[in-house]
Amino acid sequence: MQIRISTRHGQLSDATKAKITSKVEKVLRYFDRLMAIDVTIDLEHAETPHIELLVSAEHKHDFVAREICSNGNLLGAVETVVRKVEQQIKRYKSKLLEHRGGNAPPASPEMPLLPDELPPEDAPDEPVVD
Repeated sequence: MQIRISTRHGQLSDATKAKITSKVEKVLRYFDRLMAIDVTIDLEHAETPHIELLVSAEHKHDFVAREICSNGNLLGAVETVVRKVEQQIKRYKSKLLEHRGGNAPPASPEMPLLPDELPPEDAPDEPVVD
């Protein structure tokens, strides 16, 4: 799995890149089949950098999130895009489970009767009282 951090119109320090990498690695907990994670930070407007997170998974599934850092907290905006991608991955995984039948509805509180516990078909439903 590959993590790439790129910047436009500026540079980030190595310490900031390391912090961003550690935050982005959290996505790996939710989905094992990730191929690459690309983080693009556009520093054209220094007071409002744009952050884009692109996560590529197997079988051509891409998860994308974008955020504009309006308060100057770059790492907070990175956490926001990570949460957005995590939500997309969770939704995708739940769809996969539903499609495969792995997410069955919860069992009813009543236990179904086993075949040998069923009443005979010719027996009346209610007991006969004399």
